Amino acid sequence: MSTRPSSALGVPSRLRLARETSTTLNEGSLVGRVALVTGGNAGIGFGMAKALAEAGADVAIWGTNSERNLKAKSVLEGFVSRQVFTTTCNVAEEDQVDLAFAATVAALGKVDIVFANAGIRGSLAQPWEISLEEWRRVQAVNLDGVFLTLRAGARHLVERGDGGALVVVSSTSAIHGSPATAAYATAKTGVLGLMRSFAVALAKHRVRVNALLPGWTDTEMLAADKQNQRFVDNTISRTPVHRWADPSEYGPVAVFLADPRNTFHTGDMIVVDGGYTIF
Repeated sequence: MSTRPSSALGVPSRLRLARETSTTLNEGSLVGRVALVTGGNAGIGFGMAKALAEAGADVAIWGTNSERNLKAKSVLEGFVSRQVFTTTCNVAEEDQVDLAFAATVAALGKVDIVFANAGIRGSLAQPWEISLEEWRRVQAVNLDGVFLTLRAGARHLVERGDGGALVVVSSTSAIHGSPATAAYATAKTGVLGLMRSFAVALAKHRVRVNALLPGWTDTEMLAADKQNQRFVDNTISRTPVHRWADPSEYGPVAVFLADPRNTFHTGDMIVVDGGYTIF
């Protein structure tokens, strides 16, 4: 089989089969479950939402762009016979999070799994050049928004008493120095502290709380970076698998984190970065 790159980032076509196979192996593990993915209408969020649906879950997608929400819903409904609910929500706004969560429960009956994935990258300025306004804008979505999402999910799961799973989507920028994205990196580091606190507090309620830390991924958020071939080449050369990830590659990990059979797994950080942070 040819290993010729299928994109400018050098993703071998044979990986498509591997991803499809790994997802198929998880099929049915989430039947009867409802999964919520914030920022699930594109990129990593959509990659996870698709895999969760394929594993049997009904899926709720929150996003700030209603057209993208509907497109994601249409795509999901086109290949899986699951319920898919979408609603617009800015996770930085407390009232919107509470209303969106209530609407999700009304539409799908409950929520068992929450992926706090919504985020923005923010300015690429050096740390000393970031305005306080920009700093707070990034924290409002990437840190406050995760807190509000986890809080809404935790309240619902504790009240129901049937256990469940909460997952925060952090970043490898929480591990390695990220000079041009200090606000983003700080928020992504902060959500790891949130994850640990929620994990300890919710363990007695049989709610598992973990974090996923993606590496360099071919998403719209990094579209500008992809135009800088030197930057792309440098990050690929430092990554042992010598490429960026495709968003779909986070799907099997999402299904694992959501799987109710993993009853002893909580308070953990799963890094999926092709080896970038160990090289």
